Amino acid sequence: MSEVTRFAPSPTGLLHVGGVRTALFAWLVAKQTDGKFILRLEDTDQAREVSGADQHIMDSLQWLGLQWDEGPFRQSDRLAIYKEWADKLIEAGRAYTDPYTQSELDELREKAKVEKKPFLFRNHRPENPPKWDGKQPLRFLSDPKVYKWDDAVMGKMSSGPEAIDDFILIKSDGYPTYNFAHIVDDYLMGVTYVIRSQEFVSSIPRFLDLYEALKITRPILATLPVVLGPDGKKKLSKRDGAKDILDYAKDGYLPDAMFNFLVTLGWNDGTTQEIYTRDEILKKFDMARVQRSGAKFDEQRLTWMNGHYIRNLSIEKLFKLSKDYWPSEASKFDDDYKKAVLSLVQERLKFLAEIPELTKLFFTDLPVDKSLIKTNKKLADIEQATLSGLLKSSRGALSDSDFSVEDLSNRLNQLLTDTYQSPAILFSLIRIATTWAPASPGLAESLHVLGKETTLRRLDRSIEQF
Repeated sequence: MSEVTRFAPSPTGLLHVGGVRTALFAWLVAKQTDGKFILRLEDTDQAREVSGADQHIMDSLQWLGLQWDEGPFRQSDRLAIYKEWADKLIEAGRAYTDPYTQSELDELREKAKVEKKPFLFRNHRPENPPKWDGKQPLRFLSDPKVYKWDDAVMGKMSSGPEAIDDFILIKSDGYPTYNFAHIVDDYLMGVTYVIRSQEFVSSIPRFLDLYEALKITRPILATLPVVLGPDGKKKLSKRDGAKDILDYAKDGYLPDAMFNFLVTLGWNDGTTQEIYTRDEILKKFDMARVQRSGAKFDEQRLTWMNGHYIRNLSIEKLFKLSKDYWPSEASKFDDDYKKAVLSLVQERLKFLAEIPELTKLFFTDLPVDKSLIKTNKKLADIEQATLSGLLKSSRGALSDSDFSVEDLSNRLNQLLTDTYQSPAILFSLIRIATTWAPASPGLAESLHVLGKETTLRRLDRSIEQF
């Protein structure tokens, strides 16, 4: 059966990891069955809507490669449809005008609190509600009873009558509530499979009641456990350092890595495999294997995974992706030189925003920082005169090199014999003296890319410092 799924966020803020994962799982279910993936913007809470959030949602999905087949639909464009369905409920005796003021509702809630009883609106239904004119809220007349249903992730679920109450269908501002609008929209758009986060579980009995009142066959329901913070104890939040999805894009995380990471955030195929291609995920993904407990968000794992994807890029592809990340000093150098630099740092690169820090030494002379010597356990206790002598010997040996990697490697190894030094001392000293960076790629390879003129000039400058 071809499934029709949807992602229906509210444009009340930036798209977070949990929301994107919901969209991803819905997209996968649709694509696996040659179905449709619908994007719907549930913008009925006008007071909380954030300007630009709708575009941010669309940009986030497109960056990740989750292209929708229909939409984006906006609920604010469909108010006449919700009124039509509200009238059906009124005619069926399943909806009524809520005549209470906010202060009257507050009094009823306070009374229930004093009596230590749960507040249920259905216990305070007006005997003769006025005809609904759209200026007051319209409430659903619920039918409290036991509900049982199968959840594609959580399994068999049930609730008692206490979970059912009269909720608002349409607010006094004319906009429908989520509880009402999404059920109407899902039906009219042919949605067959609804995936939502765990925070909506307590509302599902109300949804089931409304499905029955509207004589609508409910779709398959699937509840995703929450994404937990790094400590695995509570829901992931901004306080845990969580970023919105496009912040990761700006930092140079690759969409394929994020796709892989998100799909394995609470799902696995029963193996220890962690890296999947998109095709593999499309073949193997199964909602039945989504775990029922919360999945811990581990940014270190995401970063490791991103590094894996970067290492497997061709230099041409990596260079194309890196165009906005070079340090300003790189503008004076040609593309071939930049590609050579990239080939050196690719193995250590975890995300593209690291490029300036890792490559700046190849484009400009960094300031001399003798703390790099003092904090090196092998070099810290060696006298400066000795260090200067080692650098002079190194300069002499390298001055006759053709600066191919092979010749540089041979000369550096010969220097070890000539100076009676270990690589930990001599190579560390040459590396620092030619880069003045806390870390750099392989020595011979780095000197090859820097070139003879730059290497000897930097050695001369460092010899003077000692």
